[in-house]
Amino acid sequence: MLPTSRNARGIDLVIYDQVGRRRHTIQIKSLSQRSPVPFSKDLKDLVPADFLIICRSVMEEKPEIFITTFDELEGRMHVGEKNGKKSYWLWPKYYEEYKDRWEKIGSGI
Repeated sequence: MLPTSRNARGIDLVIYDQVGRRRHTIQIKSLSQRSPVPFSKDLKDLVPADFLIICRSVMEEKPEIFITTFDELEGRMHVGEKNGKKSYWLWPKYYEEYKDRWEKIGSGI
């Protein structure tokens, strides 16, 4: 998996089960090291995906994967302000508990 090349709005990935009945949308954030996850400057711009996948240490042999939902992160976003502009971040301590939670997504069968 390569790091994303830009921070575009919208869903990054749509997955279906093998028969096409179940569908999930996924927002992916990639990080090269242990650091906060940056989000949009306005939380209203966030597209509500079914899942958020944070891929950390993406340039390493074995990246770390954290799988959560935006509902689980409610109230955990850090709001920063600089020169009158807000920014939103998710600190590692708030996403690290979701490491390798593949069962959240389920199987494709």
